[in-house]
Amino acid sequence: MAIMEHAYYASFGYQITSFFAASSRYGTPEELQELVDTAHSMGIIVLLDVVHSHASKNSADGLNMFDGTDSCYFHSGPRGTHDLWDSRLFAYSSWEVLRFLLSNIRWWLEEYRFDGFRFDGVTSMLYHHHGVGQGFSGDYSEYFGLQVDEDALTYLMLANHLVHTLCPDSITIAEDVSGMPALCSPISQGGGGFDYRLAMAIPDKWIQLLKEFKDEDWNMGDIVYTLTNRRYLEKCIAYAESHDQALVGDKSLAFWLMDAEMYTNMSVLTPFTPVIDRGIQLHKMIRLITHGLGGEGYLNFMGNEFGHPEWLDFPRKGNNESYHYARRQFHLTDDDLLRYKFLNNFDRDMNRLEERYGWLAAPQAYVSEKHEGNKIIAFERAGLLFIFNFHPSKSYTDYRVGTALPGKFKIVLDSDAAEYGGHQRLDHSTDFFSEAFEHNGRPYSLLVYIPSRVALILQNVDLPN
Repeated sequence: MAIMEHAYYASFGYQITSFFAASSRYGTPEELQELVDTAHSMGIIVLLDVVHSHASKNSADGLNMFDGTDSCYFHSGPRGTHDLWDSRLFAYSSWEVLRFLLSNIRWWLEEYRFDGFRFDGVTSMLYHHHGVGQGFSGDYSEYFGLQVDEDALTYLMLANHLVHTLCPDSITIAEDVSGMPALCSPISQGGGGFDYRLAMAIPDKWIQLLKEFKDEDWNMGDIVYTLTNRRYLEKCIAYAESHDQALVGDKSLAFWLMDAEMYTNMSVLTPFTPVIDRGIQLHKMIRLITHGLGGEGYLNFMGNEFGHPEWLDFPRKGNNESYHYARRQFHLTDDDLLRYKFLNNFDRDMNRLEERYGWLAAPQAYVSEKHEGNKIIAFERAGLLFIFNFHPSKSYTDYRVGTALPGKFKIVLDSDAAEYGGHQRLDHSTDFFSEAFEHNGRPYSLLVYIPSRVALILQNVDLPN
């Protein structure tokens, strides 16, 4: 993010002035190349956040008024201006605009060896209304009509064709909130050619729940629907909180959960307060259910994995050009006397477990239970059994959970474990045996002790790992 050169620091890199320049704020072009090469040597794929949805209206050092007119690279008049973003909109029907943008993509691939792109503002590109003031229910009439900018859609198809032709292993991700059908289907099948789209409704749902509902009023069916509501055979990147929620003007999930107590009660030398206890337990559960059920990829924003207590804010007039919040305090998770380490430990082991079992690459999960009264959600994916108890106070002894598999099960991840800041209410040496007792549409079932506010993953040990 914020790699393409931008004159205004506080725009977070979304008001581009020089599309073929790496921002000088962070180092030289050679140092960016070294960064990418070093990441590749460690097996890390590097994607660039490419902003081809709009451009800065800065006419001093940007594309705006490049030839003295307002229509050199952009639509002339009102169509060429995005009112909310205060920026210029490309005329994608122009051959020279297509050449400029497509060559820009090729340049970043070849000069810096990026492995693909996250395309910013795709919803704005796809529609003449730019998604402003529009809701999307999923009805096809919202996607196939005169409101669609066919020139922009054609450009996105060309861009994806170019990327995947030049680098067949590259990855493209669409930031699309509308759910445009076939956007993530192959171009050969009439699709847009993206590999993934961002599941943008998921972080909004978690924030809505924390803002507007008491814990006992959370709707399990609504949570499951939001996490599984994606188009068949189109892959999504799930994430629990977005970068917007960690920026000034909003709060991260950890801050919504624990607020000011993060500054006073995160020491392991003091007893759990109800606020910190609730916040730590729900923070882990929200991340795991999003990871396991929400898509075919998982996204985390830097610092959110350990519940960074402060927002991100770049220097701007509103904060007197301060750099105070333009940072991440990584020492917090390395301090053994602070509870941030528990959240980081859980995030680390959650990702290691996924790497071992590959549930993101597995078919979409089978949800066997979403019980409103008990606040239980259970589902199976990649041969694992996921169980969540969102009830704030009720624990359940010998709770019957359905499964497709016979045999013996063991706990492989437990959010209540001591190393994750839990209360250690489960014995990990316990064996759980499924029996041929049909339950919730599954041919087998087993009995499990499920403490309140706990997430569990069970693995059938009779299967090969």
